Amino acid sequence: MRKVAMLLAFAVFSAGVISCGQVSSQRTYEGAAIGGAVGAAAGALLDKENRWRGAVIGGALGAVLGGTVTEIAQRAAREAAMANRPVEYRSEDGRQRVYAEPVASRGNCRIVKTHYYQDGKLVKTEEREVCP
Repeated sequence: MRKVAMLLAFAVFSAGVISCGQVSSQRTYEGAAIGGAVGAAAGALLDKENRWRGAVIGGALGAVLGGTVTEIAQRAAREAAMANRPVEYRSEDGRQRVYAEPVASRGNCRIVKTHYYQDGKLVKTEEREVCP
């Protein structure tokens, strides 16, 4: 039970750090919400002894991870637009990768295509307009 309390405290602290300055947009909040929902569902399914505990821990960790990935993707898109060249971020273990490349211009804004990879496989592609 002590490990569960420590994990939960870490997740709450991490979420607080994100909400106190790291989160910069509605998309980041949406990424955190989706990550939290998926994490809660997975945690409830994995913790057969106490599904509520699994849902709470999974939800908290999922929210932190979902918000972080979304924020990194937005940062990559902004950098790619400003430098007018592709930008790539990789996780330390190499399993996740975000690749953003400017593909067009619209007035002062750039259209940036962002690719999300998990274990070398493309899992999502999106385009967004980035303006100075």
